Amino acid sequence: MDMSDIPLPAARAYRALDVRGMRAGYRHAGQDCVAEEVPVAFEFNGISHAVMMATPADLEDFAYGFSLSEGIVETPSQIHDFDYSNSDKGYTLHLGIAASCFARLKEKRRNLTGRTGCGLCGTESLDQAVRQPSRLQLEQWFSAHAIARAVDDMRAHQLLLAATGATHAAAWCTAQGDIELIREDVGRHNALDKLVGALAREGRPASEGFITITSRASYEMVQKAASAGVGLLAAVSGVTGLAVEVAYGAGLTLAGFTRGNDVSVYSHPERFRMDDQ
Repeated sequence: MDMSDIPLPAARAYRALDVRGMRAGYRHAGQDCVAEEVPVAFEFNGISHAVMMATPADLEDFAYGFSLSEGIVETPSQIHDFDYSNSDKGYTLHLGIAASCFARLKEKRRNLTGRTGCGLCGTESLDQAVRQPSRLQLEQWFSAHAIARAVDDMRAHQLLLAATGATHAAAWCTAQGDIELIREDVGRHNALDKLVGALAREGRPASEGFITITSRASYEMVQKAASAGVGLLAAVSGVTGLAVEVAYGAGLTLAGFTRGNDVSVYSHPERFRMDDQ
């Protein structure tokens, strides 16, 4: 793919580099597009909170999605301001959030003072390690055909993957399997956060559709999908045991190995209809 085919919002997401090697048994010299991976820092009301390694595109979506899926804010309206700055070290996302959200965030940070070796950032104890999302109350159902259609169509929408071969994607699809929104990133969690943020910022009726991801479905992916309010998460790869447990508790239908006409449903199969039903 020519770099000019990638839309401007993703212009910071890649670069062209000279490359030499072998292709089809012959020496090759030319240019390849490579995905960018840079530190992206989150700053809430002037206080640094976390740094993620991410692709520097769709930064406002990333800011909203991360804030929502990590429980820093409960609604998009609690984010009052957004801006970003960049330097040779990376990007900083500056968010202004509601006072009540900031007070809760500061209390969480205060409890962590002096602690080291934290494997789950912002987590004080084992009791806090797994956040159970609020249970979804949805009557929407989805067909195997719609899921297969969405997964099959994803590749055509993954412009950064086509250019670089190095990114994951998360897509929001209608109940009929039409892809309406898609976000890409070198990190699967980041791609999903960007999608969650895009849904929130555009005010999409997320519960009327489902999310597909080009990766496995771990606990964090289930938690983030549930925070978006969708009833089904379909992963191209496998799932983890904890992801299934959290999906059951959240009322989320979790599907894995969605490739071609194949799909494995691990939780809440009542929301999933086989094509022969």
